[in-house]
Amino acid sequence: MSDDSKLEAYGNAQHLEQVRTAGGHIEDRSQPALPIVHRRLANPSPLGLLSFATGMFLISSFGVHARGIQTPNVMISVLIFFGGICQYIVGIMEFVSGNTFGATVFSSYGAFNVSYAMIYLPGSGIIAAYTDPKTGAISPEFQQSLSLYVWAWFILTVIFTIAAVRSSWILFLDLAFLDLTLLLLAVGFMVQNEKVSTAGYGVGYVVAVLSYWAGCAGLYSGGTTPFTIPTFPLHKEE
Repeated sequence: MSDDSKLEAYGNAQHLEQVRTAGGHIEDRSQPALPIVHRRLANPSPLGLLSFATGMFLISSFGVHARGIQTPNVMISVLIFFGGICQYIVGIMEFVSGNTFGATVFSSYGAFNVSYAMIYLPGSGIIAAYTDPKTGAISPEFQQSLSLYVWAWFILTVIFTIAAVRSSWILFLDLAFLDLTLLLLAVGFMVQNEKVSTAGYGVGYVVAVLSYWAGCAGLYSGGTTPFTIPTFPLHKEE
């Protein structure tokens, strides 16, 4: 076989390889909005990021008492089922796919959402433990306990932020603003300054927006939509 024939055969083989998915199926993109792409495993990150964003949006909204709401109980179900269980599933899928960072981060924040919801779940008895049964007043010790709780998550988030320095600007800034959110909340609870706590909840909206951004970037990639959302990689392609 001549060199030209070998080159042509190689080009045809490459073309056939491109139109097949990782699962060995023919890739059908006749409907750009709903491509039929058979993969071995779907990308779980968009689910994890969007569920985290939704949880942060609700936590921030109830924290700043949006629309005059003082009782945060309605967010408990979302934090447990969407923010918690969904992120646990994402963490397991990232573990299977070999992504150590994703497995650690999503599983951790899934636990964060569930644990945060448990604080305000009436049946958990957590707030009741700090409430005077005679007067119904909540002890100042509750604020200090919340402060330690948030400090623990602040330390963990700083560790995750360092691990994300080679990912993308959107993800790095997402975690950096989450650091700031947790820092303000921890200080606000510790000194019992409502303005500082409210500022922390306000910064939480930025975290939610950046998480929605990163989640949509993954969801809209691969030809799902006629456009893509940039995330601005921090590493150089080699």
